[in-house]
Amino acid sequence: MIKVVLFDADGVLLTGTMFSTYLKTYLGLNENIIQEFFDNEFQKCQTGESDIKDELPKYFKRWGWKKSVDDFLALWFKSEHIIDNRLITYIQTLRKKGINCSVATNQEKNRVAYMQTHMGFNSLFNKIYASSHLGYLKSNKSFFAKVMQDLPSIQKKEILFWDNSKRNILVAKQFGMNAELYTSFPDFQKKTEKYLF
Repeated sequence: MIKVVLFDADGVLLTGTMFSTYLKTYLGLNENIIQEFFDNEFQKCQTGESDIKDELPKYFKRWGWKKSVDDFLALWFKSEHIIDNRLITYIQTLRKKGINCSVATNQEKNRVAYMQTHMGFNSLFNKIYASSHLGYLKSNKSFFAKVMQDLPSIQKKEILFWDNSKRNILVAKQFGMNAELYTSFPDFQKKTEKYLF
């Protein structure tokens, strides 16, 4: 029986355009200039090795950003603040049935804090498992091992993980969890109810 359901954030709970795409339009930047940051420094920020507030300013001159790093992050976080309320409502019905519903996300610490407060995730979910707190991305089985350490009374097969990344789904399955690729709310609801009811 499923006792815990884990949800990816971007692409599942959040349906906005990725900020890297938004930046191309907002600042009129070449994709390669933007991608250099996301392929390099940002990866260390996601695992908690670096602070994004220290790394971003290195790129501001090239990007033509003249405001503060806090202004940049505010723009970033607000641009992706589009929550799937239908999914959130369904999650609350699962929680009322006693099912632990938590977030499992590759995320740097400042955006995690934004999710907890401005998005209300602290009250909407049992817990947020973020790569910047655990030290590993979801493409590494160690991410899920860390989650399991926080759930000592739960077995791997009692967990259902939803993500929009095939790679992350494969890793979770290899680890021993139930894992499904998120494509749409109707598909999610149908499959979840097969697991639960």
